[in-house]
Amino acid sequence: MPLTSSLDPLRSRAEDLTSRAHVPFSETPTAAVLLLADGTWVPGVRVESASYPLTLPAVINAYTTAVATGRADEVVAFILSRPFRREEGLYVEELPYGPFEARAADAWVQGTAAEDGTLPSPTSPLNPFLDASLEGDGDVLARARQVAHRAYVPSSEYPVGAILELEDERLVPGVNVEHPDWARILCAERNALGTAQSYEAGEGRRLFLTCLEDPEGTPCGACRQLLAERAPEAELWMDRHDDAPDQVNISTLLPGSFRGRALLDRH
Repeated sequence: MPLTSSLDPLRSRAEDLTSRAHVPFSETPTAAVLLLADGTWVPGVRVESASYPLTLPAVINAYTTAVATGRADEVVAFILSRPFRREEGLYVEELPYGPFEARAADAWVQGTAAEDGTLPSPTSPLNPFLDASLEGDGDVLARARQVAHRAYVPSSEYPVGAILELEDERLVPGVNVEHPDWARILCAERNALGTAQSYEAGEGRRLFLTCLEDPEGTPCGACRQLLAERAPEAELWMDRHDDAPDQVNISTLLPGSFRGRALLDRH
């Protein structure tokens, strides 16, 4: 499909996705659509945190979903529901599997597609969910270890895998995704939370987490904050490799977490 013709249906999808964004503080929803080489597309929405710097931008949310599902090397285009901001363009510009080029105010396209002026016709959304027919919690942790191998960690070489189990028992994968701009790195826990929001998948009831190189790993402070906001009633299962996993309630991870109630009262 010619480039200009294929952008419009992607723009329409991005606009439709804005209703899924979690934006209680800015009330400015944003959504992204990533087009894959086979026409499958990946949604991503803005997920705000009461701690503003921890807000998950739509384009990062969508891209990290592609990484966690093992499809990042197939991305051929990024579309936003509004024009790209400078920092968003810089994020895309420095991603692997490029180069990506700005082809419109709201679109970045992979170099090969940009050169021949064509994109695949968009088909159906990517299914991010893992096979739910796992037997027992040990199987879920074992699957989290497998997922961790999809992590993109050229700087730290510290792969982390997460599986968010939803109330309906669907399983959402997450991995840590590094970037040359370390401020744009996303952890596995927030990756899974962001994917669940993009797909309107519902509440998480358990989070299974593994650090392949560290049997004593725990969620970082940023992840604890977002978990406290987005999955406060969930239970964390932390892989301890040869020992039994640790189990804690998310609510105990960050006592006195910032909720931004005064900020919400302004709206």
